[in-house]
Amino acid sequence: MKDKRASTAIFLNKWRPNKDGVCSVSVRVTFNSQKKYYPTEFSLTPVQFDKTKGEKPRGEFKEIALKLHEYEKRASDIINQMPIFTFEVFEKRYYTNLGAHSTLKQYFEKRVQDYRSAGRIGSASTYDAAKVSLEKFQPGVKFAHVVPNFLESYENWMIGQGNSKTTVGIYLRSLRSLFNDAIADGDLAKDQYPFGRRKYEIPTGKNVKKALSLEEVARIYNYKPKPQSPEEKAKDYWLFLYLCNGMNVKDMALLQYKNLKDDIIEFERAKTARTRRDSEPIRVAINEDVREIIAKHGNKIIGPDTYIFPILRNNLTPIELQKIVHQKVHVINEHMKVIARKLGIEKKVTTYVARHSFATVMKRSGASEEYIGEALGHSSNKTTKNYLASFEDDEKREKSKLLTAFKN
Repeated sequence: MKDKRASTAIFLNKWRPNKDGVCSVSVRVTFNSQKKYYPTEFSLTPVQFDKTKGEKPRGEFKEIALKLHEYEKRASDIINQMPIFTFEVFEKRYYTNLGAHSTLKQYFEKRVQDYRSAGRIGSASTYDAAKVSLEKFQPGVKFAHVVPNFLESYENWMIGQGNSKTTVGIYLRSLRSLFNDAIADGDLAKDQYPFGRRKYEIPTGKNVKKALSLEEVARIYNYKPKPQSPEEKAKDYWLFLYLCNGMNVKDMALLQYKNLKDDIIEFERAKTARTRRDSEPIRVAINEDVREIIAKHGNKIIGPDTYIFPILRNNLTPIELQKIVHQKVHVINEHMKVIARKLGIEKKVTTYVARHSFATVMKRSGASEEYIGEALGHSSNKTTKNYLASFEDDEKREKSKLLTAFKN
């Protein structure tokens, strides 16, 4: 039995002309007596439409006839490639690359809304900042405008505005994610993708040395601030982050007493808990110093859901939680800046540096990159390598001295 196929035709909607007698022209697809209409760029009067018909249309009507033929041929080719016809699948394929003429602003705003609804306030802020930046560079920019030359011009403009390559990379990775989703959803054709080899490659920021040496960490450890002062709490929190696998402040704030399991702290990174289904919990050994910090600054245990540290309260909205965490990061960093100055440490001593210092000290002590990556909760070895880059540079400098050791 012959398979019944959908049919196509160019259709003039003569029953709904505008006040000037002009009617929309569509591609009509018919299947099982059901008809659907897919608009073209043209609107014509019945007389003009007739001039596109026949064997030899002339002048502008010849051009219109050729373009209408392309519309119908595209629909027909898609139907012929479908083993089983459904309007849903047809429309997804027919409208591929429809998003090329959509503005980036629309897609960015949708992503920002999705992230806020999911409580991912940090990610929402990043995408919102990227949207504002790209709109400032070229108002109303569309996917179709984003080609390698556009991206190179944007990068140069951003650098000229005093932004770092790291910032450029953050914004353009957000844009790249939108491209990937638009292609996966069928809104863009794959050949619209402007990123990658032989196209545009997103820059990576210059690696700035972030980690402290073990000797510098020792100076902080042995520093004696005034008891029960904000400076003491900042120092202890910083050391807690360092000693707990380079934990970040948000994860520290979210710790509850149920995360304590004998001599282990077990937790999931907030950063990856929503995005990685296979994320493994991070397990931190509780040493004497960690236990002492919890005893000194921790909340009284009411139940397993009691927060360990007095940073958060119950029933916070995601935005409220994010603001409190940002404020805590700011307070710790400000006090650690003062401590570093007192101790003669010229490097920045921030909560982020505590994480890098953990990784680098572990590497210097002989730990493998695989172990360090697992302790940090990294999903790829590449991320771990970025953390250890400054250590690797130090190693190269030391090894290069061997080439002229005879001078000594």
